[in-house]
Amino acid sequence: MKFPQAAAIACLLPVCAALARAAAPDAALAMFEKTVSPILRSHCYECHGDGAKKGGVAFDNLTAEEHLLRNPEFWLKVLRNTRSHIMPPPGEPALTPAQQHALEQWIVTSAFGLDPARPDPGRVTIRRLNRAEYRSTLRDLIGANFEAEAMLPPDDVGYGFDNIGDVLSISPMRLEKFIEAAMTAVNQAVPHDTVVMSSQMLVGEDFVTADGTQNAAKYSYYQARTTSHTFKVKKKGQYRLMLNTKIDGEATPVDPQHAHVVWKADGKVILDKQYAWADMDYLTDTFTFDWDAGDHVVSCELTPVYPDLKPLRTKMEYRVLFVIFDGPLAKDQWDHHPNYGRFYTREKPPVAAAERRAYAREVLARFVAKAYRRPVDAGTVDALVAIAERTYSLPGTTFEKGIAQAIVAVLSSPRFLFHIETAEPAIPGQPFARLDDYSLAARLSYALWSSLPDDELTQLAARGELRKNFRAQVQRMIADPKARAFAENFAGQWLQSRGVLDIAINSADVMAIEKPPVDPAAVAVAPPPPPPGRGFGFGFGRRPRPPPGTELTPEIRAAMKQEAEAYFHHVVTQDRSVLELLQSNYTFVNEALAPVYGLADIKGPEMRRVELPADSPRGGVLTMGSVLTVTSNPTRTSPVKRGKWILENILGAPPAPPPPDVPALEDAKPKGDGKQLTQRDLLAKHREDPVCASCHERMDPLGLAMEHFNAFGRFRAFELGQPIEAAGELATGEKFGGVRDLKQALLENHRTEFYRTLTEKLLTYVLGRGVEYYDVPTVDAIVAQLDKDGGRFSTLLHGVLESAPFQLRRVTPKAASHAPKTASLSNNTYAP
Repeated sequence: MKFPQAAAIACLLPVCAALARAAAPDAALAMFEKTVSPILRSHCYECHGDGAKKGGVAFDNLTAEEHLLRNPEFWLKVLRNTRSHIMPPPGEPALTPAQQHALEQWIVTSAFGLDPARPDPGRVTIRRLNRAEYRSTLRDLIGANFEAEAMLPPDDVGYGFDNIGDVLSISPMRLEKFIEAAMTAVNQAVPHDTVVMSSQMLVGEDFVTADGTQNAAKYSYYQARTTSHTFKVKKKGQYRLMLNTKIDGEATPVDPQHAHVVWKADGKVILDKQYAWADMDYLTDTFTFDWDAGDHVVSCELTPVYPDLKPLRTKMEYRVLFVIFDGPLAKDQWDHHPNYGRFYTREKPPVAAAERRAYAREVLARFVAKAYRRPVDAGTVDALVAIAERTYSLPGTTFEKGIAQAIVAVLSSPRFLFHIETAEPAIPGQPFARLDDYSLAARLSYALWSSLPDDELTQLAARGELRKNFRAQVQRMIADPKARAFAENFAGQWLQSRGVLDIAINSADVMAIEKPPVDPAAVAVAPPPPPPGRGFGFGFGRRPRPPPGTELTPEIRAAMKQEAEAYFHHVVTQDRSVLELLQSNYTFVNEALAPVYGLADIKGPEMRRVELPADSPRGGVLTMGSVLTVTSNPTRTSPVKRGKWILENILGAPPAPPPPDVPALEDAKPKGDGKQLTQRDLLAKHREDPVCASCHERMDPLGLAMEHFNAFGRFRAFELGQPIEAAGELATGEKFGGVRDLKQALLENHRTEFYRTLTEKLLTYVLGRGVEYYDVPTVDAIVAQLDKDGGRFSTLLHGVLESAPFQLRRVTPKAASHAPKTASLSNNTYAP
């Protein structure tokens, strides 16, 4: 019998573990004195030791265990600064690879107290759905096309993303907004009766000319046009057509033109009117028809009453706002709501009370499990059935209306509004446990789709087979059209390309700055401007339309945002190297964006991949119009913003905040000869202040490398009549002649920093929290594999989604003491 001996050993194990923990700090301190302290003394003490305390840091004062082993945030800064070559500063001897490795190993295993063989998943704050997730979830859950941005307050942003649990508040006002949103969405998408009259809403763009080039959204009073729409009727019956139109002119003066408008149904005139000038005059006209099944054409014809009259104003319009088409009007011809089958399995609900209650339970149990992203208890279903029953038992109230009321309750519940996760039972003595399959399915679906799990994910979770099929599911999901949300919500925030839609840019001022120098000898006397007139000559009094690509129009803004998303989506779905995000020979454009980039023969609004000329500076995110625009000022470029953007989003080494009371660059005085200063001149003056120089020496060369692109990304050769000089030298010593050389320098010498930055950004996005010191081993492992695999996006994605922070959950609190791991110290195993 060996049980007594086994029991004795079991009793001794905690004692041995305690002794090991007690010895570990001594070993860590000894390693610091032997290995780390000499590195700091030889490379850092000039500024941070021997009496020097720059930035409030003196390494020779860090002698106590509390400073060395219980100060992880401090050592995380040291790790980041040495990895990004901020420290030692430029001009000072850099750490050798062996010294950097020794420093990193001690920081991770001793100062952080981490065991790289058992990564810490960290903590995740419970977080609610943000607006994008809420909109997508309602779309996939109840079929609602819900405008969350219009009804819900904006989400707060943390670490560059709007899905961070620590900042996603849930105030009483916001909860009230969520309840109102639930009611609106349910009224819009959930059936309230067994059968309903079919109703279709069209807009002016749905009525088009015969050649398809124009529509009825805006008819000019001065241009004859006929548009039409074909209604496909399935049943013989009576139908109703409601026209909602508008007369839209300038307030003054009164335009003399009149418009003759004729609406026809199958060639028969149903409305024949003349309209004079009016301003914001809204009109409604309703008609009924007895139609057979088949196609029926409704047309709108406008002709000017005075065809010889020339336009007085740029806007005198007849506008078709929307058209509502209802029918058949007889109730015995009505059909199920289009979403009826999404909720109900029977053609109509039972009549008997017990059967209705049982059917309500069936419907709501299925729905609430999908809404809460996991099975629910019987008590929850009972409560929902009671809500439905109280409602549909009222006189004149339908069964479906009762179910709809219960669905409002589901959509208002914290179990719907929040990402609530649970873990599997932990192994005794282990601080971490695996997320259960339902929580993992939800994490995965919101990471890639910004929406709830579909049936396939849920069924795998129910069978406990999700992890076994994890990679196959990831591949399936990124191939799904819903993965566009990944590009829109991750890349759109990482690159800040979302902001291009509303950032203030004055195109005229921007274009004026880039004019070439004027030769005085070549200047001719300009003809006098035409006298102001009444405008009866065509186009008289109008502002000339700028050439394509010289004005930042709404269409170009939208295309710039779409370019970033399409480019990132291509890298993801085609498993390209993430280094193509820095440099490539292609991009995505449409007809609106192509002129900005100097590309010809691009027609149509859809984005398409185009090969770039060999000498093109485009390709990669640095020279995308969206990035260049959001890092500009309203009237001119900002090398500081562009350089800061690269440091933060490409190199992961953001500069310190500027000191208070620093004057804006634009406040610098002009040259003595009265000439305006270029951005290079302004920054040179700014760097004369030693307080500003340390950060600007890192930012300015990066930003000035992109000065050939104006404030909305158009290539230019001149600024204020002077040739642009984009050459420079990075703080790490690499010289470059322009943005193409800069990209090459980043690819060749700063690839690892980019891998690490992108990994941390993606980890932040999928976890909904910032990257902490305990994530360093996880990030380092992914970066090492990325470098080995040539930067393949699948390596990054699987590395993040299969990492401990994504798959596990901490089930015991992190100890206050960051005790070093004895095994890591003795085995010398950490190799980032």
